[in-house]
Amino acid sequence: MRLGEYELMWRQLLPARLHAGDGPPLQVQLRTALVGAILDGRLPTGLRLPSGRELAQLAAVSRNTVVLVYERLVADGFLEARPRDGYFVSNGIERVQVRDVHAHDAPERPDWNARMARAEAGHRALRWLDRPEGWRRFRYPFVYGQFDPRLFPLSDWRECSRQALEVGAVEAWGQDGQGSDSPLLIDQLIRRVLPRRGIAATPDEVLLTLGTQHGLYLLGELFALPGAVIGIEDPGYMDARNIFARRSASVQPLPVDDRGLSLSAELAACDYVYCTPSHQCPTGVTMSTDRRVALLERAAHRDQVIFEDDYDPETQYVGQPLPALKAIDKSDRVIYLSSLSKMLAPGLRLGYVVAPAPVIAKLRVLRRLMLRQPPGNNQLAAALFIQQGHYDRLLHQMRETLTARAAAVSHALQRYLPDASFGAPHGGSSIWLRLPGRVDTLALRAACIAQGVLFDPGEPFFHRAMTEPFIRLGFSSIPLERIDAGIRELARIVAHHTR
Repeated sequence: MRLGEYELMWRQLLPARLHAGDGPPLQVQLRTALVGAILDGRLPTGLRLPSGRELAQLAAVSRNTVVLVYERLVADGFLEARPRDGYFVSNGIERVQVRDVHAHDAPERPDWNARMARAEAGHRALRWLDRPEGWRRFRYPFVYGQFDPRLFPLSDWRECSRQALEVGAVEAWGQDGQGSDSPLLIDQLIRRVLPRRGIAATPDEVLLTLGTQHGLYLLGELFALPGAVIGIEDPGYMDARNIFARRSASVQPLPVDDRGLSLSAELAACDYVYCTPSHQCPTGVTMSTDRRVALLERAAHRDQVIFEDDYDPETQYVGQPLPALKAIDKSDRVIYLSSLSKMLAPGLRLGYVVAPAPVIAKLRVLRRLMLRQPPGNNQLAAALFIQQGHYDRLLHQMRETLTARAAAVSHALQRYLPDASFGAPHGGSSIWLRLPGRVDTLALRAACIAQGVLFDPGEPFFHRAMTEPFIRLGFSSIPLERIDAGIRELARIVAHHTR
């Protein structure tokens, strides 16, 4: 073919530029572009493709890359190789047929707005913590719950993932597990992870989830019944509040002080109590030992059940971490939730619930109604990651990193925002900050976003309206070297918005 005649077409079909580096290999990028054009009909059957040299020039890749892609596409049936004539689009490919969704003769559609009106009314009452699209490109991302990719042991995880994809491993996890979990991961949680929190458990007392939020949803399905009263810390984790509020239970806000969840009069009216004793969300306060003991005694006296969300459980970097409530519970009334995702990567979505065996059996049934089990390959990769010592090494590295970042944020706040109030963190990865004066935190956030500074506003954490200007500064994803400049920029913007 004469390339000049079709050069514009090929430049439009190919990506503007194939990128070498952290993304997919060049072969994968080129193959994806060609396969997409073939399947959606932009490259019709019988069309002759450019020669290897011509396409290499157009795509700015080596000729060997193009030849390897062509050969693989021939093997997969997308292309046909004709000796001394070139490569042609095969006629054996089934193309995607795109229907016109706006056809005038389409039958009358349901009134979806009317059908969802009741659900929409409930959604409008919920408070969320949303972040702007593309927040990862912000220069100063003081956000909580995100990880720094530079700290993730990618080579170790890749090796564990490779082992999880070996033939014997795939034959095991590739089958439908009928709702069961990876025995190896459950074993590693019981022997290597839970003991750090002082918890002893048997396999029938542990259920894997797609993160802590999934576990909370299952608990809401099981226990948030009409007439039940569920106490939630105020301020507290808004997704727990939202999950329980979506059910028929009554949500009771519970005050928090400098020792964690307060033993208030409101607590006595609750059937269930949700709390985050390790590092309270969002204040970061650790519940004291005497408060933990008193809370458990009251729960036993009033026949209450406690949902313990072990928030940032293994990031204590000042002193020794206190054992979980579950570890000192003598009456078996604490249901424990935690996650591997915060430490490994939020997108991994691997959490777990520890509860009495009859409760786990019921939760397993509910989970099966949503999904059979978490993806088997991720379960096995995580189990191998823990078993081979990578998880322990990552914990040590994260503690060192968070220690340095916590100190940097604290020092910068004392220097640039001396009138603000906060408690120096002893663990976790965030600081709960009370800004000086009167500040419209939503207007402040918008101004900060415009300057590349991002923080979590305090409003969504409160059951009712926030009466003081609180914000949360996370430091798990911002590099150490940017913290001082980021806090300085935050202070400059705060000064312009303080009344």
